[in-house]
Amino acid sequence: MDVDTCIPRARVEHAETAKYESEFKTGRRQYTQQFNTLYYKRLNTLKPFILNHARTKWEPKKIHLTPKVLNVEGPEPTFIVGTIFMDSQVKPSTLAQVENTHWISDPTPPRMYRDGTETVYLEDESGRIRLVGDAVDKAVLASGVVAAMMGCETQAGDFDVIDMCFAGMAEQPERTFSEDVFVALVSGLNASVEQPVTLEMQVLAEYLCGAAGGANDQKTSARIVQTVVAGNIMNVPVPPIGHTEDARANDRVPVQKLVASVDAYLSDIAACMPLALLPGPGDPSSASLPQQPLHPSMFAQCRQYTGFRTLTNPAYFEINNVLLLGTSGQNVRDLCRYSNETPCQLAAQSLQWRHVAPTAPDTLWCYPFTEHDPFVVRTTPHVYFAGNQKFEAGVAVGTEGQKTKVIMVPEFSVSHEIVLLNLRTLECSTVHIDACV
Repeated sequence: MDVDTCIPRARVEHAETAKYESEFKTGRRQYTQQFNTLYYKRLNTLKPFILNHARTKWEPKKIHLTPKVLNVEGPEPTFIVGTIFMDSQVKPSTLAQVENTHWISDPTPPRMYRDGTETVYLEDESGRIRLVGDAVDKAVLASGVVAAMMGCETQAGDFDVIDMCFAGMAEQPERTFSEDVFVALVSGLNASVEQPVTLEMQVLAEYLCGAAGGANDQKTSARIVQTVVAGNIMNVPVPPIGHTEDARANDRVPVQKLVASVDAYLSDIAACMPLALLPGPGDPSSASLPQQPLHPSMFAQCRQYTGFRTLTNPAYFEINNVLLLGTSGQNVRDLCRYSNETPCQLAAQSLQWRHVAPTAPDTLWCYPFTEHDPFVVRTTPHVYFAGNQKFEAGVAVGTEGQKTKVIMVPEFSVSHEIVLLNLRTLECSTVHIDACV
């Protein structure tokens, strides 16, 4: 086939990484503090926005706020604001594990936390009240979501919910329209000790660098201005429980060889364009969110290139005046255990909740922040993507004209697909990497 090797690669402006990284950087982690402060900060950050929506929606109907959930009395309609908590027998419990087995292990989570037997509460600093009614049963809810509930007290002392509202999408910066350039979104390479670089991975690198395909493929690849790998770059083997590392046995050698192979592989891409890496659950990073950047010392070859960056998970970054928010998918997978909605629908809903990981720390590990909740969405991105999913795309629309492209990035080791995002139109499409030539 004819291959044009002289097509110049497009270049665009990249915002300074430090402008957004501080949101999720934790520095030296300490776990002496409790998680209640995180919930308190979340509630107090989102409460003003929720009250604004609730008053606009219900006060014209002569329905007013009850300041504390435990102050609800009588059958008169009112509304209350608090954090949703779901109590379910199928949710994981570390205390139950210790009591039953005397070991703390990582159990396989159930497929769903909402199975019809759960109890839903709304809680604030005064206490909690049980939520009942069809509106609760039919709503898309999850533990940790801050919401306003409108209804009245029942004879049993529960709160019969008639309607509800959330914080809504945050303010969104204006976006200037540019030329047709693309961002390549990749996730789930899952490079393993047994096979660090698969044939499909090699063809992917050749495609991104403009060394594979015909003339049209190369023209497209020349318009790719950034590659983002959203989690599970490597599939680092987890040592069994009770394993003690023996320096004489060279336990680390296979992993060291894996990291070196991945570094050499990614350096080919980094030599052609800016490359950003988000850690995932299979990567050598912190287990709890926000995962900290993969250490640069693991990428001796990649870090020679100025466009190479290791980011947090989640991460904000800006390309050509387009603000992107990305995760490696743990937050969306956990939300899927609370609802039968699709991952894309739940990711879009989380923007309406104004929180990217509401189920943390209840059913999703996270760091116990005390000063603020970094998962609160303070600025609505133009693009929100989550890695290690099945491909799906949609649009989240706010009440003030906000529009966010929501993209579920497929797991490459399974689908052999990547996503190309057009930064001008925000349209996206998949590219299937076929190693059978």
